[in-house]
Amino acid sequence: MWHEERHTRIRDLLRSDGKVSVERIVAELGVSRETIRRDLLELADRGEIRRVHGGAVLSGDEPPIDVRHATRVREKRAIAKKVSSLVESGQTIFMDAGSTMTVVAEALATRSGLTIVTNSVDVAARFAARDDNEVRLLGGRFDARIGRTHGSATIAEITRYQAHLAILSPVGVEAGVGASSFELEEAEIARAMCANARSVVIAADHSKIGVRSRIAWCAPERIDVLVTDPRSKKARAIAAIAKAIGAIEYA
Repeated sequence: MWHEERHTRIRDLLRSDGKVSVERIVAELGVSRETIRRDLLELADRGEIRRVHGGAVLSGDEPPIDVRHATRVREKRAIAKKVSSLVESGQTIFMDAGSTMTVVAEALATRSGLTIVTNSVDVAARFAARDDNEVRLLGGRFDARIGRTHGSATIAEITRYQAHLAILSPVGVEAGVGASSFELEEAEIARAMCANARSVVIAADHSKIGVRSRIAWCAPERIDVLVTDPRSKKARAIAAIAKAIGAIEYA
């Protein structure tokens, strides 16, 4: 089987199932594990896929939100604590939706004197449990699957604010394009929050470092601080990212 034919077959398997194991690729294509390993490395270097233990997933294709909530919890809590140290009382803060943002909200909810502007029901709920902060949940079309609002009405509301910080979590961070996400609606919200904030803080664990997802929404030079966990230091992409953005804080 020709080189490009194998790559096409691997892409087809991933588009069909979202994730595919090395064993299944070997069985489907009838080639050696070593050949498949080289193919996956090449596709990963192109940014088309992301290698995971035992196989691969499409680059930027995220698992369901409930799965993400239970993934890399320790890293997310450490990142959330570090993000909290960057926030000052009296600030207005944009926060988008996602499992990392929910954990960041839990850490920030212990602070006081903040105004939180968010499209995430989970984020709003974490702050609403206390009276020390003001919470503004953005209107718009409601996505019950993730528990967020989105669309043109949400973006119009975002433009009414001039926030001190936008604290956001992408699918991936890469030196060439900056922060990116898989879903258009998610990217549009994050882009609007970046445009209407003085500073941008990106919260991303090591699995997102060097990943280029489908839709870029924050150029690397616009990222003031990337907060990540120490395992990111081993990522091949981290040196280029460090040159492209403002600063990196390790949790």
